[in-house]
Amino acid sequence: MEVSNLVELAVILQCLQRGLVEWFDKLIYNAQVGAKLSISTFLTFTAIWCQLANGFQARPSLRNICVQVTRQILRTFSQKEYFPLYGGIFASFSGEYLKNALGYLDEPLKQVKGTQAKARILTLLGYSQQTLGKYLKAIDFHKKALEIAQETEDKLCEIANLNHLSRTCVRMQDYTEAINYSQRALMFSRQIGDRRGEANALANLGFSEVFQARQQEVREAEIYESAINYLQQGLKLSENLGDAQSKSLCFSSLGIAFMVLEKPEDALLYLAGGWPAAQYSGDLYLQGLNLAYLAQAYYSLQNLEPAIFSGSLSMYLLEQIGANEWRKTAGLMIVLKGQLGEDFNQILNQNPSENLPVIGVDGYDYIWEFLVKYQESL
Repeated sequence: MEVSNLVELAVILQCLQRGLVEWFDKLIYNAQVGAKLSISTFLTFTAIWCQLANGFQARPSLRNICVQVTRQILRTFSQKEYFPLYGGIFASFSGEYLKNALGYLDEPLKQVKGTQAKARILTLLGYSQQTLGKYLKAIDFHKKALEIAQETEDKLCEIANLNHLSRTCVRMQDYTEAINYSQRALMFSRQIGDRRGEANALANLGFSEVFQARQQEVREAEIYESAINYLQQGLKLSENLGDAQSKSLCFSSLGIAFMVLEKPEDALLYLAGGWPAAQYSGDLYLQGLNLAYLAQAYYSLQNLEPAIFSGSLSMYLLEQIGANEWRKTAGLMIVLKGQLGEDFNQILNQNPSENLPVIGVDGYDYIWEFLVKYQESL
């Protein structure tokens, strides 16, 4: 392809991208739907130009044009009000395509200096890697993003990365660091009035304190009461903001906290509320995680039928976006299958329509394949 032809292609693709984004941005009847479609459009066109750049390795001039277009798209994306500092992109991609699309962003960022745009894209890459279970890589992205955000005085991005670092440290069971990051996020968010950052920080702080107390075998009720108080503050704040994702995180965190405290009845109340909130937020990871703990709560109460439905749907959603937590849910499903025998198959087969609106007919068929895949990996 000649340079002139590539330039023409660039113009056509950019016009198409701008037209789609402008159209989606104007979806006033449902601003959240428009934002999700716009995010998907930006990431899709970024992936297209990255693929073109990779295809022109032997043609440096053509490759440079593709990389420049990619950087321009990323800069424009990073300045949008709906840029996903806290997640939500997993509603747009799934499976290998998600992993490939995110991987394409790495190369053009290497050639970008420390700018606000780079910090925000690194944030996206960081929590994406966290979701894929690559925690060390996630921490590296978030620390780089945090440093650049501080240099460029992007306070919202700085607070978001402190919150993401807290959440990633929880996954790595480093609760002391998780508490440290969440406390900083809470302090800074309150200083500048970042209410969404505050809601996330409260959720992270409460969640981290619960797990640290459990790890240290602390039995004093006051410790847990303090942590749950943070979570309830975050829930109230997110509800007042109409922030579905923060609300979902707080619901799920409270549910998980009560599961840690071995209070499945209380956990069930919050996890049941977290499921529709997670669906509304559009974040598939939060949906899958909430359902995983919902299945555990039902199992603890020996309410096995909803445990099977929640667990199967959680396993499907988490596996589809490459999140390692699907294996833990699969383990619970194998336990249920062993306990119930043929009844397990009958329960799962008797009313698949409850899950079909979320995963479709093909998704329902995959549930059995995931169980086989898990057993073979043991």
